[in-house]
Amino acid sequence: MDKDFWHRRWQRNEIGFHASKPNDFLVQYFEKLALPPDSLVFVPLCGKTLDISWLLAQGHRVVGIELDLTAVEQLFQQLDMVPEKQDIGDTMCCYQGPGIKIYQGDFFELTQAQLGSVDAIYDRAALVALPENMRVSYCQHMLEICSATKQLLVVFEYDQSQMSGPPFSVTESDIRKYYGRDYKISKLEIQKSDVRGLAVDELAWLLIENKK
Repeated sequence: MDKDFWHRRWQRNEIGFHASKPNDFLVQYFEKLALPPDSLVFVPLCGKTLDISWLLAQGHRVVGIELDLTAVEQLFQQLDMVPEKQDIGDTMCCYQGPGIKIYQGDFFELTQAQLGSVDAIYDRAALVALPENMRVSYCQHMLEICSATKQLLVVFEYDQSQMSGPPFSVTESDIRKYYGRDYKISKLEIQKSDVRGLAVDELAWLLIENKK
């Protein structure tokens, strides 16, 4: 999968992954992260998710990264904000409004210095958006820029032969392979969901730093 794949999806409005309400697992389990008010939550590959509106409404701040400019523009339109824009090098831009900062560019080019310190990660649509051959690199880069910051992770699990991703199936063994050395991994809930007409399992995982 390349960058053009995602740009085409947004240009054609082929964004079935965009939910019409905040994620149920986010609403139910976000408190498990035990964050104080005004915490900074990192939302990778954020699109224009309504989860960001929900996080802001809880009194938190959000920093995200999204590849496609259309998604970023539509996100700020939803929030009724006119963001300030700052170019960062040749390939990255930063859009900022009250309580929110979105980097528009390639996740793999985002540095720890640009991101800064975050209090938690909320990954609902990033890990599942990547094929298996990209997920190891994604998780390694996440650890490089965020260390083992606590994380609420939402994934899908299904027979991959029944549907081509994205979203891709991410199993418990996958998660433990990617993150098991650095995190204590706990399953919060599993529920049935429908993705493009296929019944799949949707799972919420809590990742807390594995103290060594």
